[in-house]
Amino acid sequence: MAVSDGSRIVVYKDMGLVAQVFDESVLNTLRGYVAIGHCRYSTSGSSVWENAQPTFRATPSASLALGHNGNLINTMELVEQLGGHTAPVASRATSDTDVLTALFAASGPTANGDGPSSHPGIEAAALAALPLVRGAFSLVFMDEQTLYAARDPQGFRPLVLGKLASGWVVASETAALDIVGAAFVRDIEPGEMVAIDEDGVRSHRFAEAKPKGCLFEYVYLARPDTMIAGRSLQAAREEVGRQLAAECPAEADLVIGVPESSTPAAIGYAQGSGIPYGQGLVKNSYVGRTFIQPSQTIRQRGVRLKYNPLREAIAGKRLVVVDDSIVRGTTQRAIVAMLREAGAAQVHVRISSPPVAWPCYFGIDFPSRAELLAGNLTIEQIRTSIGADSLGYVSLPGLIAATSVPGDRLCHACFDGNYPIAVADSEKGKHLLEPAASGGQARR
Repeated sequence: MAVSDGSRIVVYKDMGLVAQVFDESVLNTLRGYVAIGHCRYSTSGSSVWENAQPTFRATPSASLALGHNGNLINTMELVEQLGGHTAPVASRATSDTDVLTALFAASGPTANGDGPSSHPGIEAAALAALPLVRGAFSLVFMDEQTLYAARDPQGFRPLVLGKLASGWVVASETAALDIVGAAFVRDIEPGEMVAIDEDGVRSHRFAEAKPKGCLFEYVYLARPDTMIAGRSLQAAREEVGRQLAAECPAEADLVIGVPESSTPAAIGYAQGSGIPYGQGLVKNSYVGRTFIQPSQTIRQRGVRLKYNPLREAIAGKRLVVVDDSIVRGTTQRAIVAMLREAGAAQVHVRISSPPVAWPCYFGIDFPSRAELLAGNLTIEQIRTSIGADSLGYVSLPGLIAATSVPGDRLCHACFDGNYPIAVADSEKGKHLLEPAASGGQARR
């Protein structure tokens, strides 16, 4: 978190879960009226303290703290724009966010490269820099007295504006507004930057909007109690389940979901198929999302820790097991094995998204086809790999229809390989700014 009392920004960050990092004694030291917070999901640079957000820079005119959801696709180009240096020598940060922060705070040449700078304020510097940035970025950032938010022209990642009785809130999901008691006002528009201070909210347009919202947000990333583009994620996921039942029927006794993200789709599948819905797996609430764990070994162990079958509910039953996606196959392989060990007669796996067969360069950590089961195997080969009796995926048109958003306003590159922005080979990879990426000295 970064907090300002109007004259000084204090940043406090550490590795671990929120409850492990921020206890009452820490929160009592963070006093102020402008603040940003961030839980980092690593898609650029390693999962180390130096890359934790918010990032911070001090400039001659103001200080800057910044949080970023997404992934840039012209990081090395921006490094060149900065003369090859993004941070003080003491900094060991290696994320695209750190480069972006350095660009905003650059006090040598102006952000557009037109000559010497007179140290413009953060607002002017950001507006000059944002048109140079490509990729996915939903940003919250601040100086000592003003809160800013910006969203890339494609609007890959959500970003919303809310109103409190005595202030304003910007968040990555509408559910966050509900939690703090804020009323949803509107989405931050693609290509828009807003500034919020004691005078209220002012909006700047830095690029033409070319909407390409991430379809995987509807599948997995967003919470079911969130709204995207006016559509409830719970309702969208239930509709996907009904569509999945129509496209991939199964003869079974019970429909179960892989909790929690697949529960709405499982309910929808039961509604569409007429097969009873029930609970067959219990989730350990103390284990996080295995999909975003940093190594395959931890993911494999995490699945067994995360789920346990209800033997009395599934023994002797033909099961339809609804899951939201198959990325590496780790979760499904373990779950099918657990269900069989618990006495399931048959296990029919149904997936409420199309096969994830292509890398994402816009903020999801599956960066190479080699990591993706569907990037290398047919559906029948995947079925064999996970040990299911049958396997079915919802179609891409079926998934898109459930969102109520036109397909040409969505990014579905991870499903069909059609990227809305071309990505250069030199920009592909999570560790571009780390020594191992170049076989020696990092390109900083």
